[in-house]
Amino acid sequence: MTGGGNTMVRMEAVTRHYRIGGQLIAALDGVSFAVPQGQFMAIVGPSGSGKSTLLNMLGCLDRPDSGRYLLDDVDVSTFDDERASDFRNRRIGFVFQSFHLLPRLSVLENALLPRRFLRGSDEGLEQRAHELLQRMGLQRHLAHRPGQLSGGQMQRVAIARALLMKPALLLADEPTGNLDSKSAADVLALLAEVHGDGQTVVMVTHDADVAARAQRQISLRDGRIEHDSAA
Repeated sequence: MTGGGNTMVRMEAVTRHYRIGGQLIAALDGVSFAVPQGQFMAIVGPSGSGKSTLLNMLGCLDRPDSGRYLLDDVDVSTFDDERASDFRNRRIGFVFQSFHLLPRLSVLENALLPRRFLRGSDEGLEQRAHELLQRMGLQRHLAHRPGQLSGGQMQRVAIARALLMKPALLLADEPTGNLDSKSAADVLALLAEVHGDGQTVVMVTHDADVAARAQRQISLRDGRIEHDSAA
Protein backbone atom coordinates (compact mmCIF):
# COMPACT_ATOMS: atom_id res chain seq x y z
CA MET A 1 0.00 0.00 0.00
CA THR A 2 1.27 3.44 -0.81
CA GLY A 3 0.90 6.45 1.41
CA GLY A 4 -1.10 9.28 -0.06
CA GLY A 5 -4.30 9.69 1.89
CA ASN A 6 -4.92 11.90 4.87
CA THR A 7 -1.92 13.38 6.65
CA MET A 8 -1.00 11.31 9.72
CA VAL A 9 2.09 13.25 10.86
CA ARG A 10 2.85 16.92 10.37
CA MET A 11 5.92 18.71 11.68
CA GLU A 12 5.88 22.49 11.25
CA ALA A 13 9.18 24.36 11.74
CA VAL A 14 10.05 22.30 14.82
CA THR A 15 13.10 23.34 16.82
CA ARG A 16 14.63 21.72 19.90
CA HIS A 17 17.68 23.00 21.73
CA TYR A 18 19.78 21.46 24.51
CA ARG A 19 22.34 23.18 26.67
CA ILE A 20 25.58 21.19 26.88
CA GLY A 21 28.48 22.61 28.85
CA GLY A 22 27.13 26.13 28.65
CA GLN A 23 26.63 25.88 24.88
CA LEU A 24 23.20 25.85 23.24
CA ILE A 25 22.98 23.03 20.70
CA ALA A 26 20.24 22.84 18.08
CA ALA A 27 19.20 19.18 17.97
CA LEU A 28 16.38 20.11 15.58
CA ASP A 29 16.48 23.32 13.60
CA GLY A 30 13.28 24.24 11.76
CA VAL A 31 12.27 20.72 10.74
CA SER A 32 9.13 20.51 8.59
CA PHE A 33 7.59 17.52 6.83
CA ALA A 34 4.32 15.60 6.51
CA VAL A 35 3.70 11.86 6.46
CA PRO A 36 0.53 10.65 4.74
CA GLN A 37 -1.61 7.96 6.31
CA GLY A 38 -0.22 4.57 5.36
CA GLN A 39 3.30 5.63 4.40
CA PHE A 40 6.48 3.75 5.37
CA MET A 41 9.19 6.36 5.95
CA ALA A 42 12.81 6.00 7.07
CA ILE A 43 14.82 8.67 8.87
CA VAL A 44 18.56 8.41 8.29
CA GLY A 45 21.62 10.43 9.19
CA PRO A 46 24.97 10.28 11.00
CA SER A 47 25.37 10.23 14.77
CA GLY A 48 24.36 13.61 16.22
CA SER A 49 22.19 14.51 13.23
CA GLY A 50 18.99 14.74 15.30
CA LYS A 51 17.46 11.33 14.56
CA SER A 52 16.92 10.37 18.20
CA THR A 53 15.51 13.78 19.11
CA LEU A 54 13.10 13.61 16.18
CA LEU A 55 12.00 10.11 17.15
CA ASN A 56 11.39 11.26 20.73
CA MET A 57 9.34 14.14 19.37
CA LEU A 58 7.28 11.83 17.15
CA GLY A 59 6.70 9.52 20.11
CA CYS A 60 5.47 12.32 22.41
CA LEU A 61 8.49 11.76 24.66
CA ASP A 62 9.68 15.34 24.12
CA ARG A 63 8.18 18.67 23.12
CA PRO A 64 9.48 21.30 20.68
CA ASP A 65 10.84 24.65 21.85
CA SER A 66 9.00 26.17 18.91
CA GLY A 67 6.94 24.91 16.01
CA ARG A 68 4.12 22.37 16.02
CA TYR A 69 3.71 18.62 15.84
CA LEU A 70 0.32 17.27 14.77
CA LEU A 71 -0.50 13.56 14.89
CA ASP A 72 -3.74 12.56 13.19
CA ASP A 73 -4.78 16.26 13.21
CA VAL A 74 -4.19 16.60 16.97
CA ASP A 75 -1.65 19.22 18.06
CA VAL A 76 0.30 17.21 20.62
CA SER A 77 3.10 19.76 20.97
CA THR A 78 1.10 21.62 23.63
CA PHE A 79 0.29 18.57 25.79
CA ASP A 80 1.51 18.37 29.38
CA ASP A 81 3.28 15.19 30.50
CA GLU A 82 0.15 13.39 31.71
CA ARG A 83 -1.85 14.08 28.57
CA ALA A 84 1.12 13.22 26.34
CA SER A 85 1.58 9.92 28.19
CA ASP A 86 -2.06 8.95 27.79
CA PHE A 87 -2.07 9.89 24.11
CA ARG A 88 1.19 8.00 23.52
CA ASN A 89 -0.13 4.82 25.16
CA ARG A 90 -3.27 4.87 23.03
CA ARG A 91 -2.02 6.13 19.66
CA ILE A 92 1.67 5.27 19.23
CA GLY A 93 3.46 1.92 19.08
CA PHE A 94 7.20 1.56 19.66
CA VAL A 95 9.70 -1.02 18.43
CA PHE A 96 13.18 -0.64 19.92
CA GLN A 97 16.60 -1.97 18.97
CA SER A 98 16.99 -3.71 22.34
CA PHE A 99 13.45 -5.19 22.38
CA HIS A 100 12.57 -4.03 25.96
CA LEU A 101 10.85 -7.27 26.90
CA LEU A 102 10.39 -8.13 30.58
CA PRO A 103 12.40 -11.30 31.28
CA ARG A 104 10.04 -12.78 33.88
CA LEU A 105 6.98 -12.48 31.69
CA SER A 106 5.91 -14.90 28.98
CA VAL A 107 5.69 -14.02 25.30
CA LEU A 108 1.92 -13.54 25.64
CA GLU A 109 2.26 -11.43 28.80
CA ASN A 110 4.87 -9.21 27.15
CA ALA A 111 2.63 -8.69 24.13
CA LEU A 112 -0.19 -7.68 26.48
CA LEU A 113 1.86 -5.14 28.46
CA PRO A 114 0.18 -2.05 26.92
CA ARG A 115 -3.14 -2.96 28.51
CA ARG A 116 -1.64 -2.18 31.93
CA PHE A 117 -1.74 1.49 30.96
CA LEU A 118 -5.21 1.36 29.46
CA ARG A 119 -7.94 3.56 30.88
CA GLY A 120 -11.16 1.72 30.20
CA SER A 121 -12.14 -1.71 28.95
CA ASP A 122 -9.51 -4.16 27.70
CA GLU A 123 -12.13 -6.36 26.06
CA GLY A 124 -10.76 -8.19 23.03
CA LEU A 125 -7.10 -7.38 23.68
CA GLU A 126 -6.10 -10.92 24.68
CA GLN A 127 -7.67 -12.31 21.53
CA ARG A 128 -5.88 -9.64 19.48
CA ALA A 129 -2.57 -10.54 21.15
CA HIS A 130 -3.08 -14.18 20.22
CA GLU A 131 -3.86 -13.20 16.62
CA LEU A 132 -0.82 -10.93 16.36
CA LEU A 133 1.53 -13.52 17.82
CA GLN A 134 0.17 -16.14 15.45
CA ARG A 135 0.81 -13.76 12.58
CA MET A 136 4.38 -13.31 13.85
CA GLY A 137 4.87 -17.10 13.80
CA LEU A 138 5.05 -17.33 17.58
CA GLN A 139 1.91 -19.32 18.38
CA ARG A 140 4.02 -22.21 19.74
CA HIS A 141 6.03 -19.90 22.01
CA LEU A 142 3.27 -18.13 23.99
CA ALA A 143 4.43 -19.48 27.36
CA HIS A 144 8.16 -19.04 26.69
CA ARG A 145 10.25 -16.38 28.42
CA PRO A 146 12.37 -13.95 26.36
CA GLY A 147 15.54 -15.78 27.39
CA GLN A 148 14.28 -18.83 25.50
CA LEU A 149 13.90 -16.92 22.23
CA SER A 150 16.24 -15.83 19.46
CA GLY A 151 16.83 -12.14 18.78
CA GLY A 152 14.53 -12.24 15.78
CA GLN A 153 11.77 -13.88 17.80
CA MET A 154 12.11 -11.28 20.56
CA GLN A 155 11.78 -8.48 18.02
CA ARG A 156 8.64 -10.12 16.63
CA VAL A 157 7.16 -10.15 20.16
CA ALA A 158 8.03 -6.44 20.39
CA ILE A 159 6.25 -5.75 17.08
CA ALA A 160 3.15 -7.61 18.28
CA ARG A 161 3.19 -5.58 21.51
CA ALA A 162 3.55 -2.33 19.54
CA LEU A 163 0.53 -3.20 17.38
CA LEU A 164 -1.73 -4.38 20.22
CA MET A 165 -3.56 -1.05 20.66
CA LYS A 166 -3.98 -0.49 16.89
CA PRO A 167 -1.76 2.61 16.95
CA ALA A 168 -2.10 5.49 14.53
CA LEU A 169 1.69 5.53 14.23
CA LEU A 170 4.28 2.77 14.55
CA LEU A 171 7.79 4.01 15.41
CA ALA A 172 10.76 1.68 14.90
CA ASP A 173 14.13 2.70 16.36
CA GLU A 174 16.96 0.74 14.69
CA PRO A 175 14.70 -2.36 14.67
CA THR A 176 17.35 -4.55 13.01
CA GLY A 177 20.37 -3.19 14.89
CA ASN A 178 20.82 -6.23 17.18
CA LEU A 179 19.88 -8.90 14.65
CA ASP A 180 21.75 -11.19 12.27
CA SER A 181 21.10 -10.70 8.57
CA LYS A 182 18.36 -13.36 8.25
CA SER A 183 16.47 -12.17 11.34
CA ALA A 184 16.82 -8.57 10.14
CA ALA A 185 15.33 -9.50 6.77
CA ASP A 186 12.43 -11.29 8.52
CA VAL A 187 11.70 -8.25 10.73
CA LEU A 188 11.80 -5.87 7.76
CA ALA A 189 9.42 -8.17 5.88
CA LEU A 190 7.03 -8.06 8.86
CA LEU A 191 7.18 -4.25 8.99
CA ALA A 192 6.48 -4.15 5.25
CA GLU A 193 3.56 -6.53 5.80
CA VAL A 194 1.91 -4.44 8.52
CA HIS A 195 2.55 -1.33 6.41
CA GLY A 196 0.76 -3.15 3.58
CA ASP A 197 -2.31 -3.29 5.83
CA GLY A 198 -2.32 0.52 5.94
CA GLN A 199 -0.21 1.09 9.06
CA THR A 200 1.82 4.30 9.10
CA VAL A 201 5.43 3.40 9.94
CA VAL A 202 8.38 5.70 10.70
CA MET A 203 11.71 3.95 11.13
CA VAL A 204 15.04 5.38 12.29
CA THR A 205 18.12 3.59 10.96
CA HIS A 206 21.78 4.21 10.19
CA ASP A 207 21.76 1.42 7.58
CA ALA A 208 21.19 2.59 4.00
CA ASP A 209 20.11 -0.90 2.90
CA VAL A 210 17.48 -1.03 5.64
CA ALA A 211 16.28 2.49 4.80
CA ALA A 212 15.89 1.47 1.15
CA ARG A 213 13.06 -0.87 2.19
CA ALA A 214 10.91 2.15 3.06
CA GLN A 215 8.87 4.11 0.53
CA ARG A 216 10.49 7.36 1.50
CA GLN A 217 13.75 8.46 3.13
CA ILE A 218 14.46 11.67 5.00
CA SER A 219 18.11 12.42 5.67
CA LEU A 220 19.07 14.60 8.65
CA ARG A 221 22.30 16.48 9.25
CA ASP A 222 22.98 18.96 12.06
CA GLY A 223 19.30 19.03 13.02
CA ARG A 224 18.07 19.92 9.54
CA ILE A 225 16.56 17.95 6.69
CA GLU A 226 19.35 17.50 4.16
CA HIS A 227 17.33 15.45 1.69
CA ASP A 228 13.76 14.18 1.34
CA SER A 229 13.19 11.56 -1.33
CA ALA A 230 9.57 12.74 -1.61
CA ALA A 231 10.65 16.28 -2.58
